[in-house]
Amino acid sequence: MPNLDRRRFLRDAAASTALVTAGGLASTSLGAPAASAAPAGAARRRPGPVSFRWWGTAGWRVDIGGRTVLVDPFLSRIDTGLFAGAFKDSTPLEVDTAVVDSYVDRAETVLVTHTHWDHFMDVPYIAGRTGARVFGTLTAYHLGLAYGVPSGQLSAVKGGEVMDFGDYTVEVVASLHSRNGSYAVAFPGVRVNPPAKPATIADLPEGDTLNYVLRVADGPTVFFMGASDFVARNLTGIAPDVAMVALNSTTVTVDYVARLMAALDHPKVVVPVHFDNFETELRNPPTVAPADRTRLDRLIASVRESSPRSRVLVPEYGTAYHF
Repeated sequence: MPNLDRRRFLRDAAASTALVTAGGLASTSLGAPAASAAPAGAARRRPGPVSFRWWGTAGWRVDIGGRTVLVDPFLSRIDTGLFAGAFKDSTPLEVDTAVVDSYVDRAETVLVTHTHWDHFMDVPYIAGRTGARVFGTLTAYHLGLAYGVPSGQLSAVKGGEVMDFGDYTVEVVASLHSRNGSYAVAFPGVRVNPPAKPATIADLPEGDTLNYVLRVADGPTVFFMGASDFVARNLTGIAPDVAMVALNSTTVTVDYVARLMAALDHPKVVVPVHFDNFETELRNPPTVAPADRTRLDRLIASVRESSPRSRVLVPEYGTAYHF
């Protein structure tokens, strides 16, 4: 049993009366808002029900009353051949606007962990459609400009920023991208100037990686990952209630789960993400490649071993979770 400090004990005790709940959504309303806007004057109190809906990969929709935050929204789910053993880095970037429109009715804030296609490619279209402000690395900023997103909707962040939105705050945490079996990062690189408009998935480099911490007024503190590596020192003191943890695709990162659980002070709830085949339709149950199913089972077992007080919640698409 890990040692738990007094802050963690009191926090867990206070949270013990609020169980994680989930409610299914009709297939035609996966993106529907959770509740109407809060009354005026309630900026420092929870404005209404808070729901978290997984959109596959590392993507989330968070509804805080009448306000909506998106994390790595990737809905087009284009076929690159990745899961069929025939990966093509020349795959065109073709946003499926009909699918995106069916999920995204509004957004005010979009948080981008890094700029690989399965995290970023739909973001410029969503920004143009909703007017949302996009937060990401300097690479995300320059790629946004390349797509024609107005600079006034783009905010470059590095890590360390804590931004106040009234009903919620967002803390940016500098992080790392996962590495493959050869200890390399897929499509490495940054964009220090606006490039030509990207045409293929290879035109969207990693561009550095961030984590985000969303703290809801009178609600949960939630940690979001987009890739399976981290800087342990940067996580000190966050102690989230919920951690969205990316599935590790290799074992080259030493003690990935155990170190992460310790760095996050053993979250009450751990939610695996980025375990699905993100080139298939968003339909439950999620499609999981056999190798990723094995890795998912190992991740769950590792969480239970290294953080036995944490509950593991394996999400389904579009289900509203309330923490």
